[in-house]
Amino acid sequence: MKNPFDRKAENLGNVTALEHVNVEIPDQGLASDFYLMGLGFTRDPYLFPGTNNMWVNVGKSQFHLPTGDPNVLRGHVGLVVPSLEELCERLGEAKKKLADTKFDCKQHNQYVEATCPWGNKFRLYSPDEKRFGKINLGIPYVEFTVPTGTAKGIARFYEEILGALTKVKGNGGGKAAHIKVGPQQELIFRETDEKLPEFDGHHLQVYVEDFGGPHKKLRKLDLITEESDRCQYRFEDIVDLDTGKVLFQIEHEIRSMTHPLYARPLVNRNPAQTNRNYIMGGDSWVYNLPDTVGPSGRVDDPLKAPKAPTIAKRRALRMQQMA
Repeated sequence: MKNPFDRKAENLGNVTALEHVNVEIPDQGLASDFYLMGLGFTRDPYLFPGTNNMWVNVGKSQFHLPTGDPNVLRGHVGLVVPSLEELCERLGEAKKKLADTKFDCKQHNQYVEATCPWGNKFRLYSPDEKRFGKINLGIPYVEFTVPTGTAKGIARFYEEILGALTKVKGNGGGKAAHIKVGPQQELIFRETDEKLPEFDGHHLQVYVEDFGGPHKKLRKLDLITEESDRCQYRFEDIVDLDTGKVLFQIEHEIRSMTHPLYARPLVNRNPAQTNRNYIMGGDSWVYNLPDTVGPSGRVDDPLKAPKAPTIAKRRALRMQQMA
């Protein structure tokens, strides 16, 4: 019987979710004006309500923004938001409060580019099911700029050490390693011949199904930087597996799927809701587009399937046992 489904299309590899990107920020007020009022995201109402850290919910993912000297990611973060028109209106209003910072906002054909008060760049897109899957709010990718000639080695590292699904796309200066890190989520390492800033300590966090296997390999390579707790460890060097040369640095917070925070439901508000146009029941935002697994693909008459004799015998045996 011909299988009507592409089963490989649902594979995730060992890395099952990109949960958060962490960059330090020196001013929570400015961060609120940008991330909450400008981008329209939601401060987590339950964890870190003080001034030492703020967690910002974006669909199923987050930004973690601890107070400190600013970190700047080498590249940009891709975001999906429900409406670019409403986004531009909010950013226009936030511009006044962010005037004396590195804040910037530019409209392009397919996305809006926004720069935070300290220089981190974001590309914001409208929902696009073909490209980003069935989400209207989330973090579908993080893209890093990396030295020329490193994309292939980076992809191999993620595949052999973390068990991730990887692809290398493009040629020459456009070559990039694509690393699957969750449903419709990926890390992209795009080559550039430009000089890159030194790594300043920012990090990202992912969940993995096989927690012990990658740890064993990383430890053998002497790459573990922190044995955090029972459900977490960290590393930051991505290396050439033949030579040991460091190809790129980004701290990885690796968590097991038994971590207490795994699949924690996140509150997402509807940024269009105000006290002047309030609609009862309209406070929260559903970040997924309608989804379905489609038709079941069942055989109309299972007794015509290749295993029909076995099925028939099992049914007959059950009927005898019930008599």
